[in-house]
Amino acid sequence: MPIEITCNESNQSAQQQKVIITNKYGNKLVGILHESGTKEIVILCHGLRSTKEDDIIKNLAAALENAGVSSFRFDFTGNGESEGSFEFGHYWREVDDLHDVVQHFHGANHKVIAIIGHSKGGSVVLLYASKHHDIKTVVNLSGRYDLKAGLEERLGKDYLERIMKDGFIDVMQSGSFDYRVTLESLMDRLDTNMHEACLQIDKECRVLTVHGSSDPVIPVGDASEFAKIIPNHKLIIIEGADHSYTNHQDELASVVVNRIKEALVHFSNDV
Repeated sequence: MPIEITCNESNQSAQQQKVIITNKYGNKLVGILHESGTKEIVILCHGLRSTKEDDIIKNLAAALENAGVSSFRFDFTGNGESEGSFEFGHYWREVDDLHDVVQHFHGANHKVIAIIGHSKGGSVVLLYASKHHDIKTVVNLSGRYDLKAGLEERLGKDYLERIMKDGFIDVMQSGSFDYRVTLESLMDRLDTNMHEACLQIDKECRVLTVHGSSDPVIPVGDASEFAKIIPNHKLIIIEGADHSYTNHQDELASVVVNRIKEALVHFSNDV
């Protein structure tokens, strides 16, 4: 069973605590609990090569806190402070991480009412909803629909030929080593079918997709593809926003908080 260890951060308010949850693979996942005194809680999931300290994730946690809603932002395996090795793919493994986090809070007198993910985290929360049917509100922020796309921009031309030959590709950033993509992790991503997964999402699950119209990383058309196949789906396009919502953080926070307020109403009606 996941284990919680909490301690007050010296530079944080009493409502923010570091929480460590041991996942099913034995790795410790590190997160920050924003405790607003509510039983209901929202889980926030970061994207590829990101952490719980990402501006989007931190700003959403703050906006939810201001709205009186508890939240938990954490690092997936191999990211940030969490244990384990970073993997380029392993989407379903991150679904397992998220499931362990959800189960922990369900067993700690909380009720997870929503899961929110940005970029890769957006894809992960949708995959979670396709496999587990215990969360009725899912928010996908700029998630990728076609996981076969966007690889040449990140890995370079002829990436498949090179990785089949060498077994890995080292991704460089400003001339220095950033991270390694193994053949296994690349094939895991290529074998993850978002279309097939999204067809398994229950119609009782309320899915919100938010995407920036000027996203240069994941095209806004991906959001429309999700809208076509997810039965209970709402799509909001934020005009002019990029992938990180650089100049649209307040607008993004408003959209998300409004959705969570709706989730609270549904939750209270279901109880």
